[in-house]
Amino acid sequence: MGKIKKNYHRIESLVSFIDLNDQIKIRKINQANHKIIFSGKFSKKISKKNTVRKLLNILDKKKIINDQKYIIKIKKNIPSKAGLGGGSMNASALLNYFLENNNKLGENQIFQIANKIGSDVILGLKKKNSILLGNGKLKRSNVKINLYTLIIKPNFGCSTKKIYSKIQQYSKPLLKNNSKIFNINNLISLNNDLEAVAFKEYPNLKGIKKTMQKLSKVTFVRMTGSGSSIAAFFNSKKASLNAAKVLKKKYKNYWCISSRTI
Repeated sequence: MGKIKKNYHRIESLVSFIDLNDQIKIRKINQANHKIIFSGKFSKKISKKNTVRKLLNILDKKKIINDQKYIIKIKKNIPSKAGLGGGSMNASALLNYFLENNNKLGENQIFQIANKIGSDVILGLKKKNSILLGNGKLKRSNVKINLYTLIIKPNFGCSTKKIYSKIQQYSKPLLKNNSKIFNINNLISLNNDLEAVAFKEYPNLKGIKKTMQKLSKVTFVRMTGSGSSIAAFFNSKKASLNAAKVLKKKYKNYWCISSRTI
């Protein structure tokens, strides 16, 4: 919807959670420093300046965890640069864990901590469908959309910075905080404005979406965030699983997984 300070953009977005997650184990240790260990298929090339490290640095600096050190083991089931918020949700889950033992922080302080880690971290503090309005306000919704998903990520990721830097046109506000926002017909009518830029920079994504739109009994298809994942939504589990067979046969080297909204 336009640029704001520090080269960030003002956006509107709908956020829904699905039954897909990384696995995190944590315990206290008697050492001078925290220890973070990533494992799993998608653990390679994770930066040392990751969201979990940022969170721990902030909590140490603010004396929120009383100089206690932890070993944190994270099995990455969600690929990076997929537009699925995996790293942000790792930080959200751990921040919630630490907040359970610290009720001294106010809502504004929690928001500031989350925002220092990443703009998406605040979304994961409550597992509810959310509406991010153009004025920066976040509204939670108790509405369940009850859809089954099929997500495919090609063997490349999209650079969020690059996608946003290529934006030349801005949209007018569409989203409102009301109970009908997650109505299926309304979801079908909306678009991800970042698709136009992403498809130009990564033409393969456009072909993937077209293929998914032809899947049997698909309700709608959308790129997630700034990509590179494309998600298809179905009304039934059977339809999503049947579609998964088709996609896995066509895109053998791509990550493809079925899930559902929660």
